[in-house]
Amino acid sequence: MDLDEARAVIGRQHHAVLLTLRQDGTPQMSPVLAAVDGQGRVVVSTRKAAFKVRNLRRDPRAWLCVLPDGFYGRWIQIGGSARIVELPEAMEGLVDYYRRGSGEHPDWDDYRAAMQREARVLVQIELTSAGPDREG
Repeated sequence: MDLDEARAVIGRQHHAVLLTLRQDGTPQMSPVLAAVDGQGRVVVSTRKAAFKVRNLRRDPRAWLCVLPDGFYGRWIQIGGSARIVELPEAMEGLVDYYRRGSGEHPDWDDYRAAMQREARVLVQIELTSAGPDREG
């Protein structure tokens, strides 16, 4: 699967499981809402204090299994290198992320305040791999 095809799937299917690596090398998995930004990166919103952020600061490798809403159906696995963007720089990216994943928010001022209150960050993942390329 090429990376553009993977981006197209993520543009339609936003539920995913993000895998990062703990300090001991074991996987840490988190359910997330994923979207694709205007630069083709996969983006995820999370709290600054989350374990996934701590893991990605130490080792930026990230993988996602992207699932359809009903669980069964087309799924993909992607991998890449993550960058953590903190507030205030992250704010417009967080707004864009919400729009791409959920549509328009009924109160953008409230959304921005919640992002500040929750100490949100934006995880940007530059894709390097996507699959599956074959069925088994």
